Amino acid sequence: MQRGPRLTTWGLMNYVLALLLPPLSILFAGRPILAFVVFLFWLPAIIFSGGLGHPIFILLAWIIIYQGQQDSRARH
Repeated sequence: MQRGPRLTTWGLMNYVLALLLPPLSILFAGRPILAFVVFLFWLPAIIFSGGLGHPIFILLAWIIIYQGQQDSRARH
């Protein structure tokens, strides 16, 4: 019997990677087109706002990683 969700080492590392480079983390989560679109918005947001928009991209990456893990659990 499993209690709660279990993170693999790769899943945990992807959450940490999302703190630094959210578009790369989204790419590793298996969403390459979304990663490219996020990169197009993330880079100017970092440059022009001084990083004020960065937490929103982190949150987006975490949601996508979580969603991908739930999808893989539903398939098995």
